[in-house]
Amino acid sequence: MHALAAGPVVDPTSASGVFSLLWLVIALPAAGALVLLLGGKRTDRWGHWLGVGTVAVSFVISLVLFFSLLGRDESDRSIGQHLWTWFSAGDYKVGLDLLYDPLSALFLMLITGVGGLIHVYSVGYMEHDPRRRRFFGYLNLFVAAMLTLVLGGDYVVVFLGWEGVGLASYLLIGFWQYKDSAAFAAKKAFVVNRVGDIGMALGVGLLFATFGTTSFAGVSKLAPQASGATLTAIGFLLLLAACGKSAQFPLHTWLLDAMEGPTPVSALIHAATMVTAGVYLITRSNFIFELAPHARTGVAVIGCITLLLGAIIGCAKDDIKKTLAGSTMSQIGYMILASGLGVAGYAFAIFHLLTHGFFKANMFLGAGSVMHGMEDDVDMRHYGALRKAMPVTFLTFAMGYLAIIGFPGFSGFWSKDKIIETAFENNTIVGLCALIGAGITGFYMTRLMLMTWFTDKRWRENVHPHESPAVMTGPLVVLAALSVLGGLLLLGDWIVDWLSPVVGEHPEGHLAIPGIVLSLIVLVVVAVGIATAWFFVGRNEVPDVAPQRVSPVTRAARAELYGDAFYDAVLVRPGERGAGHMVTFDHSVVDGAAEGLGRSFNGLSGGLRLLQNGYVRSYALSLLGGAALVVAALLVVNI
Repeated sequence: MHALAAGPVVDPTSASGVFSLLWLVIALPAAGALVLLLGGKRTDRWGHWLGVGTVAVSFVISLVLFFSLLGRDESDRSIGQHLWTWFSAGDYKVGLDLLYDPLSALFLMLITGVGGLIHVYSVGYMEHDPRRRRFFGYLNLFVAAMLTLVLGGDYVVVFLGWEGVGLASYLLIGFWQYKDSAAFAAKKAFVVNRVGDIGMALGVGLLFATFGTTSFAGVSKLAPQASGATLTAIGFLLLLAACGKSAQFPLHTWLLDAMEGPTPVSALIHAATMVTAGVYLITRSNFIFELAPHARTGVAVIGCITLLLGAIIGCAKDDIKKTLAGSTMSQIGYMILASGLGVAGYAFAIFHLLTHGFFKANMFLGAGSVMHGMEDDVDMRHYGALRKAMPVTFLTFAMGYLAIIGFPGFSGFWSKDKIIETAFENNTIVGLCALIGAGITGFYMTRLMLMTWFTDKRWRENVHPHESPAVMTGPLVVLAALSVLGGLLLLGDWIVDWLSPVVGEHPEGHLAIPGIVLSLIVLVVVAVGIATAWFFVGRNEVPDVAPQRVSPVTRAARAELYGDAFYDAVLVRPGERGAGHMVTFDHSVVDGAAEGLGRSFNGLSGGLRLLQNGYVRSYALSLLGGAALVVAALLVVNI
């Protein structure tokens, strides 16, 4: 691992000119969400177009800001905007401050650009949903929260967006809450992410306790003064947070269940935005991780584990969306792995994040188009021979397929190969993990292509596949073009130079073998994966029902490598037993003591009640008897 100086987060200059519009990028979708969620049924007829328009205008502003930033000197590309003081406690103040620099500029265009296309697609996909206006309100809320996350100039402001994204994802995953599976998936995603959020909260608290500030600029300057143990602790806490949001091992179990949400949700949250938040957090916090090599190594290890886990899971799923979800886990694993390589990998992590946003959103929306034509059936065993029935969807999906397997010239070829190359430069074992993951990717994605678009027709009765309307295929065409051309971001090492003011100067690599030879090796490994898929799927008849007798490896992959079973056995069931014992203790001991005390007083009062018979002569006799006892006692004392 490299131990180079971290890229500084310099004190941003105050926003002026066109940069004074920065706040509007967040405000527009936030205002759209407010109108759509509070406007009621009177906004039903036009609310979806309001949702599209707010994100579209934010995208235009993001483009203007990007080109304005591009025209500034490299040393002058960090711009801040102070909106107001959020809260203060003594000398500690947190302002609602925005930070716009080369890193956040790329995220702004990805979130608003790809997010805007998903909004347009959703107009057609959700056309017949009676709650479409509310769906667009949630989409706008999510975009606003994600923009807050990547524009925050302070860890506390980032945490605000972090929690906002969690809330919006809960609402979107469980949008069809009348389905028990969707309601369960939303709760599962929310709870698992709360575990990661504990890491974020503790990490931010430790930052404040150590440095007395939580602003990026302040922490970046003071980080070299902290002890290695403290920085390592902060690094691991931030990694825990990243594992939750980016569905990385061991907090990955929520992602596949989250496919219960509408397909545009999968494209927006689980391809281009929310699951990339962890990659953003680690890359933004490079000044912490560069001074905490143990934490950075932990990041690389988690990335290696997850990229292999996700790829293996994707091999055995018959649900088209869950196959893509396993792929998302794996591809985010590549990004986390690259982030763990330090200065040498940060730029390539963001590069793959961008290209993945293009081709994975393309394929998720393509899967939604297939479902649209197949009566919402997600089982690939019921597909086959769809390429002629849905030619536009097929061609655009094929562009995403070629990009993700790393076909030469397509976007994924440039971004993923750079990560594999950098991994081999730093650690052979890490490089081998990345290489093996590429081969498995070739297998499961070719399996998906064969089962969906080729092989024999296995359609259910009364299912008549058809192409989706233009409002859905239009975004597919744009995303397909980006899947092909996304590699241009590396032209002349542009993205490396662009991000160097944020993540540090990229070091010269030293590969034991020439880069072109490694690329050829990667292509051969991917080709083996493709050929294996053809051997098992392409040349055989695909049964329309999954076989019950399968190998232990396939059974484990179908069960998502028993991640849920493990947590159920270790946490859920013991928790249920513990809760049962607590209920028994509450009923037997706590309630028993309280009820027993009440019964005791009830019996005592019943006995005393017998003395109160209401007769005056009885009371007079009692007084006389008492007086006689007092007199007798006095006489005894005096004697």
